[in-house]
Amino acid sequence: MLISVLMPARNAAATLPEALHGLRNQRGAPPTEIVCVDDASTDATGTILEEANVEVVKGHGAGLVAALNLGLAHCKGDLVARMDADDLVHPDRLKLQAGMLAGDPSLGAVGSLVECDAPGLKRLEKWLNQTVSKEQCRNARFIEAPLVHPSTTFRREALAGGWQDNGWAEDWDLLLRLVEDGWELAKVPRQLLVWRDSPHRLTRTHDVYAEDRMFRLRAHYLARGPLKGREFDIWGAGPTGKRLARELEAHGLRPRTFFDVDRKKQRARGRPVLTERELPPPGSALMLCAVGAAGAREEIRSLLEPRGYAEGRDFLFTA
Repeated sequence: MLISVLMPARNAAATLPEALHGLRNQRGAPPTEIVCVDDASTDATGTILEEANVEVVKGHGAGLVAALNLGLAHCKGDLVARMDADDLVHPDRLKLQAGMLAGDPSLGAVGSLVECDAPGLKRLEKWLNQTVSKEQCRNARFIEAPLVHPSTTFRREALAGGWQDNGWAEDWDLLLRLVEDGWELAKVPRQLLVWRDSPHRLTRTHDVYAEDRMFRLRAHYLARGPLKGREFDIWGAGPTGKRLARELEAHGLRPRTFFDVDRKKQRARGRPVLTERELPPPGSALMLCAVGAAGAREEIRSLLEPRGYAEGRDFLFTA
């Protein structure tokens, strides 16, 4: 088995040596090749790569999706491990992820726990590191991308469609397509990546990662997946729930009703707002829970599960 590490790099001279050092010092991993896409860098990135004894692919500055697909075309491995040029990798990462994929043929991608180096990402870090098993990743896939992209190793056959530029986050889009195609996602329950943040990171600067695009992405995959041929309700008559409803309307889908703990709310987007006292029995419709406040998911679970609702079957969190 060969692992191809796919790393795009653009003006990454300041952090690239550490990233490459971590990859060169993997312990007990299968044979590994490192494929780096120098995506039209204007700093010393190209020089560092040329001296690093890795396969260098020259990109044309056409963006991340183009760089990833260009690099993928040069990857020879049965497994493809993503890595960013500014992140730090644990020496056991590739060994553990390859072992997990070898042990479970249902898995299309395996991530890991991560450490986020920015204080503003600590809530996300906590959620990511609590979303580990196949069931947890599948049920949580509409909240956020359940696997951090540069922490993930993919089965090559699961990447048949490559990365796509659909006007929203390419990494989350890929994971949703994998699940749609029948693959499972999971994580090695160890922290194997330090996920560095910076003001110049694409997730902070490019409009495809804007919040409105993420609602559009959710609606797109909900419409052609869990909501296909199924009625639904929305838990959350506030801004988050109404935003999701608006995007679903673009697909010709409208909830039967909204539910909310706030008894003062009466109508949302032309639909009635009911309370938990009026919940129908589980199975009559899929409940999409679209509430973004801290602690809201725990509160909703405490109301739905005692009534026989099962997460993944009868309700999904979408924020």
